[in-house]
Amino acid sequence: MNFHSMSADQLRDTQADLKKRYDDLCAAGLKLDLTRGKPGPDQLDLSEPLLSLPGAGNHTSPDGTDCRNYGGLTGLPALRAVFGELLGTGPDRIIAQNNASLQIMHDVTVYALLNGTPDSVRPWSQEHAALGAPVKFLCPVPGYDRHFSITQQYGIEMINVPMNPNGPDVDVCAELVASDPSVKGMWVVPTYSNPTGYTVTEDVARRLAAMPAAAPDFRIYWDNAYAVHTLVEREPAVLPVLDYAAEAGNPNRFYVFGSTSKITFAGAGVSFFGSSKENLDWFTQFASISTIGPDKLNQLRHLLFLRDADGVRAHMARHRALIAPKFTKVVEILEDRLAEAKIASWTEPEGGYFISLDVIDGTAKRTIALAKDAGIALTAAGSTFPYKNDPDDRNIRLAPTFPSLDELATAMDGVATCALLAATEKLLDRD
Repeated sequence: MNFHSMSADQLRDTQADLKKRYDDLCAAGLKLDLTRGKPGPDQLDLSEPLLSLPGAGNHTSPDGTDCRNYGGLTGLPALRAVFGELLGTGPDRIIAQNNASLQIMHDVTVYALLNGTPDSVRPWSQEHAALGAPVKFLCPVPGYDRHFSITQQYGIEMINVPMNPNGPDVDVCAELVASDPSVKGMWVVPTYSNPTGYTVTEDVARRLAAMPAAAPDFRIYWDNAYAVHTLVEREPAVLPVLDYAAEAGNPNRFYVFGSTSKITFAGAGVSFFGSSKENLDWFTQFASISTIGPDKLNQLRHLLFLRDADGVRAHMARHRALIAPKFTKVVEILEDRLAEAKIASWTEPEGGYFISLDVIDGTAKRTIALAKDAGIALTAAGSTFPYKNDPDDRNIRLAPTFPSLDELATAMDGVATCALLAATEKLLDRD
């Protein structure tokens, strides 16, 4: 029954039943974790052959590089070609680095703060004194907490913009970027966005590439972490945003990021950075101070294991077979437990690693606290917003991939109970 149409007495009766169910949940001694989008052990097992590669005596890349030695700051050309196809940059506008693309995002931000970009009038760290306002970034919400951690760490002011099913609200973005020269950057997860699972359309991407910017050094951090992580047989479109930007006269606008973190081993993968030649030269100029080159042997083993873009796609189909049933199970439980009550809505993504759950305003923190006390760990309330502040206390990020299917079903049934109980509390308090 719709909770919003219940009388106070009906809500109290429903709450009493839910409390009994919740007490049983707490008594079960659960210890379940849905906090992060981690590959499950069975997914990691798919890449076990990597541990025997490249093998003794097999240390030369197709271009003749001895991967045991120094050098090769931009990574192996053959691996760059594979992911240049998958990320839409082409082989000549992408470099391969070490494990974490997040580290590249951090480093390009710090390089800009200390030195400025090729299009900057001055280092970003001097902008506050020059313009009377701090550097700002646009943040589509709900979004990725680790993005927000980088900008918050360095005093960059974050501005919420809506994340719609077709991508960031371009009208809002265009107005802010055109009117304020202190807006220097924007975070975007374009494919199966974290946590909603939304995917940016070509029209939105082209508008982002072409929109006028008051700051000549405005950058879009295009974090394509889930470019090949589909839950359906249909592949997402690869948007060549570097081409869109060049056609619009903004060749340096996009930084394209990706990695193998959720393709092979999350803790031992390869990251990628795609952009214009001018931006890549700028990056390697500063990166060369801190490193002589990435782990080329790890890049070689990935090349030997994945082979080519089709090899990556085939590998991801094996991932899909393992995790798609988990996403289906989450949606089934949400539909069964919450739909009739009308106290929540959720996304049904076709890819990525998350489902976004919106509960009644003012109950996300309470739902997560109830779940924690019952032994079910969820991502902290507010994490999908800058400064960990969800203004409506509504959004909960669900990460279905790591638990077993049985554990996931138990956890999600418990989460549903917590959301329902929190809703009765909120509605009774209102009455």
